[in-house]
Amino acid sequence: MAMASRVLSKLLPHRNLNSWRLKFDLLRTLVRRDLEARYKGSVLGNFWPVINQLSQLLIYTYVFAVVLKVKLSLKGVAGDDSLVFGLWLFAGLVPWIAFTTGLMAGSGSVVAQPNLVKKVVFPLELLPLVPVLSAFVESMFGLALLIVFVAFVSGSLHPTLALLPLVWIPQLLLTAGLSYLLAGFTTFLRDIPQILGVVINLWFYLTPIVYPVSVIPDQIRPWVFRLNPIAALAEVYRDLILQGTITYWREWIILGIVSGLVFTLGFGVYKRLRSGFADVL
Repeated sequence: MAMASRVLSKLLPHRNLNSWRLKFDLLRTLVRRDLEARYKGSVLGNFWPVINQLSQLLIYTYVFAVVLKVKLSLKGVAGDDSLVFGLWLFAGLVPWIAFTTGLMAGSGSVVAQPNLVKKVVFPLELLPLVPVLSAFVESMFGLALLIVFVAFVSGSLHPTLALLPLVWIPQLLLTAGLSYLLAGFTTFLRDIPQILGVVINLWFYLTPIVYPVSVIPDQIRPWVFRLNPIAALAEVYRDLILQGTITYWREWIILGIVSGLVFTLGFGVYKRLRSGFADVL
């Protein structure tokens, strides 16, 4: 809170906040300061996000590949079953962790900054974006590590990696849209972060991240992708990074449409509610 106030006072002395360029500069500065403040004073610093991702990878790989003997065969990736499963799992975990981390922090972004909410000059639409973008930047470290692993194991990289920015757009729109929606509601109903924690735990196992899509019955598989955009997101990541082909291009298109609609709805609700934020806080 104090950090954000200092940033505001340095960047905005007697300047017009209606400037999009100024808002972008402010957002970029807040994201950078947020990333610096998260692990300030720790020995490993910004390596902690990668360590957290790798710890989850090791746990799930052991449970599902070693204990439960889940078998996978990936085109262009040679290696034992555990190694192949680990790469496949990591490709699904990277977007999931970025999504859930950003959503959890974004949902409480307004109530966590009451001083900024009460400042007339502060653009409140930036508050949910800061944790969303911070989580996304942190996920890039894990993504870079995954790409290095794939290059080491397979001896090459697929040209489809160049399409990853086209996946990041709907990913960010979806995360930001839900964050706007929940941040607005959380200001008036403080139970939402606890409810969201339960929902995310259920959501994880309803998404084919630790198990392949092939185990889902054929009759309900299309509905999984239609009702769960994160399923499509994880599979497109795997297509582009591991397979080098686009198997789920229809689901990718649906993901883009759904993400745009969610962002429009979330931001619209947030704008309608934000006039009452200062009164509640």
